[in-house]
Amino acid sequence: MVDVLSHCDDAFLERNGVEKGIMQLTDMARGVELYGLIGPATEMSGGSAANTIAGIARLGGRTAYVGKVKDDQLGAIFAHDLRAQGAVYEVPLAPKDHPHETGRCIILVTPDGERSMNTYLGVTEHLSPADIDEAMMADAEWIFLEGYRFDGPESIEAFAKAIAAARGAGGKVSLTLSDPFCIDRHRDAFSRMLREDVDLLFANRAEITAMYPDADSFDAALAAAADEVETVVCTESEHGAHILSGGQRIHCPAVPTKVVDATGAGDLFAGAFLWGLAEGYDLETCGAMANIAGSEVISHLGARIEADLKARFREHGLKV
Repeated sequence: MVDVLSHCDDAFLERNGVEKGIMQLTDMARGVELYGLIGPATEMSGGSAANTIAGIARLGGRTAYVGKVKDDQLGAIFAHDLRAQGAVYEVPLAPKDHPHETGRCIILVTPDGERSMNTYLGVTEHLSPADIDEAMMADAEWIFLEGYRFDGPESIEAFAKAIAAARGAGGKVSLTLSDPFCIDRHRDAFSRMLREDVDLLFANRAEITAMYPDADSFDAALAAAADEVETVVCTESEHGAHILSGGQRIHCPAVPTKVVDATGAGDLFAGAFLWGLAEGYDLETCGAMANIAGSEVISHLGARIEADLKARFREHGLKV
């Protein structure tokens, strides 16, 4: 996914039928329409899971990414950018004559830093089991699955193949819920995966309460998730993050930051948390690292890390 970021006001969102603060799927025609309506824009590689993998790679983690882009200009840019971050990009480009183009997301950023995403999935919608390298999955200590990826005709089958290969070799599975509307579209598939396959769940407050609508409070929703998943990590904006694991609950305070663009906050939070786990840090330290990474990415435009995160960790008293 390539991000097209542009600033606008709330009136622009209302005038053009864009719901604030969520991800909405569009077709190519709608994408072209919005592109013609927005002001000056910045184009950069994005994609939720790709942002997470790029963050882990920037921290020095050994990573690989599975996605699908076309052999077109945006696809080539995306693959180059991800490799430049230090990630291994293994999946071949879809052929030039594929009927769908590389996916792109028009992200409208309002003065409060909130982002409203309008996504044309393009060729990424057609990720299939054939795109999953079982040997790569078996080599992974962790695999990270993106909830947005449920929007695809063969995505769940691709997930199942990756999970089986990873778990069969002793690896663990993490999942991000991604978006409340994504949960509404695929609730049964999410529920089944959480019960059967997921070791670590990432979510924010809106997503966790959407996932467990019968819970009568945020705390009850967290408890319901913890009954199904070994470790639950839930962000709550300026209130920090909550980690539930092994019967304990840990609160990690947020890092105060002026919000320029909220795009990628959860993605980089997950990346730093997973890197910390792989490096053997305890859950509280992983949460602190994750909050620092999330605060860095929302302090500038775009969803990729710009600062030296390890230096930031040390500035906050973490031994890295």
